[in-house]
Amino acid sequence: MSERFVPPHPPRQSKPVHSLRGLFGERARTAVHGWSELAFDTWHIKRVVLGHPVHVVLKPEWVQRVLLDNAANYEKPRLVKRILAPTIGRGLLSSDGELWRAQRKIVAASFTPPAVDALVPVFARVGEAMAEGWEGGARDMALEATTATMTVISEALFSGDARLTSREAMDHITGAMEGVSEARIQVLLGMPLVPITPRGRRGRRGQRYLRHTLGELVRERLAPGAPQDFVTNVIRALMERFPEDEALELAVDNAATFYLAGHETTANTTSWTLYLLSEQRELQEQAAAEAQSALASGVGADLPDRLPLLRAILEESLRLYPPVPRFDREAVAGDRLGEHEIRPGDLVSIWPWIIHRHKRLWDQPDVFDPQRFAPERRERQHRFQYIPFGGGPRTCVGARLAMAEALTILAIWLSKWRFLPVPRREVRVSGMVTLRPKGGLPLILERR
Repeated sequence: MSERFVPPHPPRQSKPVHSLRGLFGERARTAVHGWSELAFDTWHIKRVVLGHPVHVVLKPEWVQRVLLDNAANYEKPRLVKRILAPTIGRGLLSSDGELWRAQRKIVAASFTPPAVDALVPVFARVGEAMAEGWEGGARDMALEATTATMTVISEALFSGDARLTSREAMDHITGAMEGVSEARIQVLLGMPLVPITPRGRRGRRGQRYLRHTLGELVRERLAPGAPQDFVTNVIRALMERFPEDEALELAVDNAATFYLAGHETTANTTSWTLYLLSEQRELQEQAAAEAQSALASGVGADLPDRLPLLRAILEESLRLYPPVPRFDREAVAGDRLGEHEIRPGDLVSIWPWIIHRHKRLWDQPDVFDPQRFAPERRERQHRFQYIPFGGGPRTCVGARLAMAEALTILAIWLSKWRFLPVPRREVRVSGMVTLRPKGGLPLILERR
């Protein structure tokens, strides 16, 4: 493996630019675009964006205070809730307080270690079916990864409903995710959420498709003989705690949340890992040999535990390309983070993208180095300097599922195929909510 492979990241300027630049051009389309070098060597940045005070908090101890030690004081921002409401309503990801606690308890039952372990054969079956259908040559592995993870989520949580795995569904979901950039600007300006640009109109169509399709699915679960799956269990539990109309609306909210979050982030992580391995031929061969050995012992709940090298590679991929590059909180009451005063209503913005590449936290932070996650080196990390799934009480409830799914699918694909870069194809980062390879990820496949 090359000692200093530096995967692509957006160019960094020497000095910060005005915060309003984030409303235009590439910075309005790609969340991680436009940061200066200074951002990766400081602990705190304060900005005022259209009248909204924003603290970018990068020191792990302060991140821990926001996400864990004083988590009750930091809620999902009202601005963010307004942006997300048309897509995921008041589901787990966008709620706070007692509503969040009630929903977290309900959905957590579907993501316990035994529940996830039981899904490993599902992950393997989907990965096998896709790998068997490929032919050698160039193939968009971002599209393949999305198809795989959408199929997994459909089978694991929604009884394999075909409406959730069609190309139409994939296109609408892409539109809904990309439409966030326009909604963000409108919310910051205090404008109504009215789609103006073609991107915004595609986003609105995607939101409507998603809500309509999942609304149908939820209503169907009320009929006798309906499948006993994630959605059915969530509906039943919600109806025990909320009036029927509210319970059904919350069921759609959570179905949308877990459908989107359950496939989009894992697909991107799988794509970025394949890209990194395509650029590291020797390391890819080592990972493939490990995968073949692990699979020879059978596909069982312990398969992900038999892939230590691949896990380290995946964790380094999550460091360099965190599934969600930023998440925000709003201060309920005043607080202090070090010497910085946080006032009620201030926004606190936490950026895994910057923290994971911070010069004071990592040696050669832009270099791809899976050995960072060897046990002896990981012990020296602060628990909040590596947060691909968030932290504290709101840590992603599906983190175990995402890791097991990505490891299983990657192991199967690597055991059967070799992935090579397309000559002269530049790979770039894109996305406001999640980080995708811009324009997909064409790779050349060779059968092993």
